[in-house]
Amino acid sequence: MPSLADLAALGAVMLELGPGPGAATEWLRHRVGRLVAVESDGAAVEKLRARFADSNVEVIAGDATNLDFGAETFDSVGTFTMLHHVATTRLQQRVLAESFRVLRPGGVLIGSDSLASNELHLFHAEDTYNPMDPAALLVRLQAVGFGPITLIVDGDLRFVARKPDGATTHRGSDERQ
Repeated sequence: MPSLADLAALGAVMLELGPGPGAATEWLRHRVGRLVAVESDGAAVEKLRARFADSNVEVIAGDATNLDFGAETFDSVGTFTMLHHVATTRLQQRVLAESFRVLRPGGVLIGSDSLASNELHLFHAEDTYNPMDPAALLVRLQAVGFGPITLIVDGDLRFVARKPDGATTHRGSDERQ
């Protein structure tokens, strides 16, 4: 994450999607004024709420494919090793589109994920494993309106994508339906 944060200002208010146990949350909360974490797993939500009680972190039970926030609410959005847990390419695209929608113009999406491997496929035998192809991610980020985009492929996949200044809607807004 430090390498990603060096490429983008996170701003005052950040949204983290799919924090899981909160490893990235712990690092991020010291770099923004307010961090909102949206998690779909009820047990994880309760653990995160207890862990980050009385801090600048607000933990919300929710769905990253259909965020319950108005447009242009956040300065930055983060997805850290969560996109491969999204069951389909279409749903992954909705996560990207929702990220774009809730970002303020000039805001940034930062993220990381694992690269496809047989080892990870076996590790995820009992859960969802839908790895992101780096080349496809570039096109998918462009399709919802992000640009410029930085992809780093070096043992894992890291990315920074900016919502252009003045951009208020994303292409493919029907993705929310």
